[in-house]
Amino acid sequence: MTFLLGIDELILNEAKLKKLRKGRVGLVAHPASVTSSNTHSIDALIGSGCNIVQAFGPQHGMRGDKQDNMIESEDYLDQEHQLPVISLYGEFRHPTDEHLQDLDIILFDLQDIGCRIYTYITTLFYFTEACGRLGKELWVLDRPNPAGRPIDGLHLERGEESFVGCAPMPTRHGLTIGELALWFNKQQPEELSLTVIKMSGYNPNEGPGFGWPTLTRPWINPSPNAASLNMARIFPGTVLLEGTTLSEGRGTTTPLEVIGAPEFPISSLLSELKSEAPHWLHSVYLRKIFFTPTFHKHVGQLCAGLQVHTDYPEYDHYKFKPYRLIAGLLKCLRRLEPHHDIWRFHSYEYEQARNPIDVINGGPSLRHWVDDPNQGFEIFEERLSRAENAWRAERKEFLLYP
Repeated sequence: MTFLLGIDELILNEAKLKKLRKGRVGLVAHPASVTSSNTHSIDALIGSGCNIVQAFGPQHGMRGDKQDNMIESEDYLDQEHQLPVISLYGEFRHPTDEHLQDLDIILFDLQDIGCRIYTYITTLFYFTEACGRLGKELWVLDRPNPAGRPIDGLHLERGEESFVGCAPMPTRHGLTIGELALWFNKQQPEELSLTVIKMSGYNPNEGPGFGWPTLTRPWINPSPNAASLNMARIFPGTVLLEGTTLSEGRGTTTPLEVIGAPEFPISSLLSELKSEAPHWLHSVYLRKIFFTPTFHKHVGQLCAGLQVHTDYPEYDHYKFKPYRLIAGLLKCLRRLEPHHDIWRFHSYEYEQARNPIDVINGGPSLRHWVDDPNQGFEIFEERLSRAENAWRAERKEFLLYP
């Protein structure tokens, strides 16, 4: 069966296009919002006669303009179509009543990478809230989850919500953006008119991509530091490093694919983790490296560390758990160097008074486990397995694909 994205299916559906030609339509998009012919969604929709009157840009912009986190975007006019583009990573992060009041239908077409902490799904959550409250139609144009179906990490704890954690699900959720919209809809108090435009020919369990249609779709960065399929597979682990003093590779050519720091005892850490939880190291290739960031943490300093590789023959998509890998290395670092300054303290994604690692993790449980010498690997593995099994059962009714 030919693989088609949600946007492709919409462009082929004359009945739906007819409705989009009559109504006032808003589009949520970013640089990876493209058709299978690599035409940007806003260009393809307007070219099909759809009455797009307004666009919304998430973090990093609608066409792509901001590189780093916490760098806000302004509203502007799209150069191609002279349409207003509303920034949802600036003065506002929630779509307001004023933003939506003159719209009939909102099309949501963002490429996600399968991790709760990636802000595009929070933007989706905010649209399910706003559209339900205002009685607006929300159409989600489905896209692949490059991380596939596997689950990893702890659930967001109630009361720990943030822009990088909107709802109680694990770090790696294993759903497409359309499936997530169905689950989000169930979390909302207001009834939402939700339409999910499914992909065709999509099998998230099929290799070699296991979620990403490797042989039919090029990789287009959904955000500036999401530079590869490899990054998407390991991001649920390496994103934790944003809450630490350790480098996640920003300022290098492999951001969020590495871990390191000056005088980082990587050999000792790997030996310790292998003795405590060897299965957390399996199914992935860990290569010892040295790197010097050109910006961000440890700029200009030689860092020792490792790069995580999933693009090699022995990679096992269903056994590799990136959250466990990075959490385990942090735990081993605390054991080997009890006084190591691991945790960063700075404003993180608009949270002023909370530890960044707690914001990222969705609660303090990871930090407490790393810092508590009385909590071993077995108790954390049990907690992770319990969260994984609960989510696997909860998400089952929302799965749209094999």
